[in-house]
Amino acid sequence: MTDRVVLAYSGGLDTSVAIGWIAEATGAEVVAVAVDVGQGGEDMEVVRRRALECGAVEAYVADARDEFAAEYCMPALRANGLYLDRYPLVSAISRPVIVKHLVRAARQFGATTVAHGCTGKGNDQVRFEVATTSLAPDLRTVAPVRDLALTREKAIEYAERHDLPIATTKKNPFSIDQNVWGRAVETGFLEDIWNEPTKDVYSYTDDPTFPPVADEVVVTFEGGVPVALDGVAVTPLQAIQEMNRRAGAQGVGRIDIVEDRLVGIKSREIYEAPGAMALITAHQELENVTLEREQARFKRTVEQRWAELVYDGMWFSPLKKNLDTFVDETQRYVSGDIRMVLHGGRATVTGRRSESSLYDFNLATYDEGDAFDQSHARGFIEIYGLAAKQAAARDERFGHGVDFGKGNF
Repeated sequence: MTDRVVLAYSGGLDTSVAIGWIAEATGAEVVAVAVDVGQGGEDMEVVRRRALECGAVEAYVADARDEFAAEYCMPALRANGLYLDRYPLVSAISRPVIVKHLVRAARQFGATTVAHGCTGKGNDQVRFEVATTSLAPDLRTVAPVRDLALTREKAIEYAERHDLPIATTKKNPFSIDQNVWGRAVETGFLEDIWNEPTKDVYSYTDDPTFPPVADEVVVTFEGGVPVALDGVAVTPLQAIQEMNRRAGAQGVGRIDIVEDRLVGIKSREIYEAPGAMALITAHQELENVTLEREQARFKRTVEQRWAELVYDGMWFSPLKKNLDTFVDETQRYVSGDIRMVLHGGRATVTGRRSESSLYDFNLATYDEGDAFDQSHARGFIEIYGLAAKQAAARDERFGHGVDFGKGNF
C-alpha cells in the first residue's frame, strides 16, 4: 500500500506546490487538510477543489470556527494570554486545533506522516511538530520548505511547469497569518525595525488617527466567558467577530513589537487583534472586581507562564494542563458586566457591575456610612512592618544603615 502524508493546506502557492513536491520526493500520496479558523479569504470549497486539482488524493476540510473560538480563544481570554504582555497569541493558539484535525485526517485516511509549510526559522514548525507528537507519537513529520528545499523560486517554477491552478506572478511583500482571534504580519520592509508600518499593512483595523464617533459597549461575562454584548446573547465566536468589527472600526488592537522567538531570533511583528484586545481588557477589569487579592497576584504569574508555554508550542503539555486547571478555578466568580468606550485606538473601561463582586461600597467610601474601623489600622501596620523594623535595627547596629547624604532613601 502506498504511504500517505496529510498536509496542512492553506490553498496558497507554497502548500499547493508542496502536494506534488512531497509526492515526488517521498513517493507518498498526499491528503490535503484545510481548517477554517476564521481566516476569511477564499471559500473553503474552492480551496478543497484546488487541492484535488494540484494532485491531492483526498481533501479534508473542517469548519473549526466555533471549535476554535470556544476551546482555544476562550481559554486564552480566561488566562489573559499575552506573550511579553502584548501579543495575544494569534497564531500560537490556532496551531493546536489545526494539528488536531491533521491527526484526525491521518487516522481517517491511513497516513503515517503529517506535513506543514513552515520554515526552519520560525515558531510554527515547533508548534506543529510538538503538538503532533503530543497527540500521535507514532506519526512522522515532514516540512517541505525546511526539509525538502522547497524555495519560493522553486515553487513558482514548479507551479508554472505543471500548470497548477494557483497565481504565481504576484508576490505579497508580507507574510500574513490570520484567524478570528487576530492577524499577524511580518517580513518585507518590516524587517527593518526603524521602518514605520504603512497603511497597507492593516486589514482588521481602521486608522485610529481619525476615528468615528465613540462606541460604547457592555460586555456580559459568565465564568470568564463573554455571553452577551449590549444585552444580546452571543456565542464565543459571535462575541469575537462582533468585537472585531466594532473595536476594529476604532483602530483598537494594533500592536508593533519586536519579540523573542523560540528559536532564539528576535523578530519584528505587526499584529491586529481588535476583538481579542478589547475582550481581554474587559475580562481583566472584571477580574479586578471579582478575584481576591492574593489569588489575583498569583494568577498574573500563572498567566505569564501560560502564555510562554502556548507561544512555545506546548499547548498539550502537562504543565499547560495543570495551569488550565488553576485558571478554570479562578473563573468561578468572574461574572458580570463591563462597560467600555471604544475610540481612537483605545478600549477604555467606564463601568463595572457583578453580583459576585468583592468591592464593598461601605468599606471603600470615605463619606458617611463608612463601615471600615480605622482604629484597627495602627496595630495592623505595627505587625505588617515588624520584620522590616527588625532588619533596619540590625543594619544600624552593624553600621549599614541608610546614608541620608547619598539620597538613596
